[in-house]
Amino acid sequence: MSTVTKAEDALIAALRDDIDRLLAAEPEVRSDAPDSVHQMRVATRRLRSVLRSYRRLFAKGPGAAMGTELKWLAGLLGEARDAEVRADRFATLVADHAGRTSPADLGPVTARLVIAERERYRLAHDEILSALDGERYRTLRDELSAWRTAPPLRHSRVAADAADVFAAVLHGDLARVESLVRAEPTVAAGERIELLHDIRKSAKRLRYSCEAAAPEVSDAADLGSRAKKLQTVLGDHRDAVESHRAILDRAAEATAAGEHTALYEILADAEDAAAGRELSRYPATAAALFG
Repeated sequence: MSTVTKAEDALIAALRDDIDRLLAAEPEVRSDAPDSVHQMRVATRRLRSVLRSYRRLFAKGPGAAMGTELKWLAGLLGEARDAEVRADRFATLVADHAGRTSPADLGPVTARLVIAERERYRLAHDEILSALDGERYRTLRDELSAWRTAPPLRHSRVAADAADVFAAVLHGDLARVESLVRAEPTVAAGERIELLHDIRKSAKRLRYSCEAAAPEVSDAADLGSRAKKLQTVLGDHRDAVESHRAILDRAAEATAAGEHTALYEILADAEDAAAGRELSRYPATAAALFG
C-alpha cells in the first residue's frame, strides 16, 4: 500500500533544496568564484517563485515578508549578474566583428562595451559583499535556516495530499502562461516586447513550481521541461533586445565624444538579427507547452 505524502512534507523538502542552494552559494560569491553570483541569484529566484506559486500554503504575513527580502537580495545579485552577462556578450560580439574596423577604433568600442561592464560588475559585486556582511542579510540567512525545517505554513491547507495540492498549483501557473500567450497577438507592436518578457517570467515561474512538484506529480517534470524551453527562447530574445539597446546607447555616447561609430552599427545589427532568430522560435515553443 502506497503512502500518501502530505503537502507540508513535500513543500518543506522543496524549500530545503532551494535554501541549501542559496546558502551554499554565499561563500562562492564572497570569493567571486566563476558563475557564483548567477547560482545564488537562481536559488533566490527559485525561492521567490515557490513563495508566489504556493503562497496559499504559507502564513500570509511571514510569507510576504520573506518575499520582500528575497526580492531585495535578487535585486543586488541581478545588478552584478546583468553586468557580467553584458560584458561576456559584448566581448564575444567585439571579437567576432573586430576585423571589420581598424585597431584604432576597436579600443574605444571595447572600453565602452566590455571594460565598462566589467567595472559595473566589480562595483555591483562590492555592493553584494557589503550586503552579505550587513544585518539585513544576516537576519534573512537566519530566517532561511529556520525555514529549512519549520517554515510558517497554514497547517489547515498543507495537511492535504501533496499530489492534489501541487497539481492544482501547476494548473493555475499553466493557465497564467496560456492567458498571456493568447493575449500576445492582440497587443500593439510597441507593447509586444514587454509582454514577451512577462510570458518568459511566467514560464519560469511554472518551471520552478513544476520542479518543486516533480516528486509528487507524475507529469510535472515533462511540463517543467517544456516551460524551461519557452523561458530559454524568450530569455535569449530578451538578452539580444537589451544588448541591442545598450549598444545604441553607447554609440550615442561615442558620437557625442567624437568617436567613430561604424562598429557599433555592425554590432547592433548583429543583435537585432539574433533577436529575430529567437523570436522566430517562439510560436512553436509556446505551442509545445500546451501540446
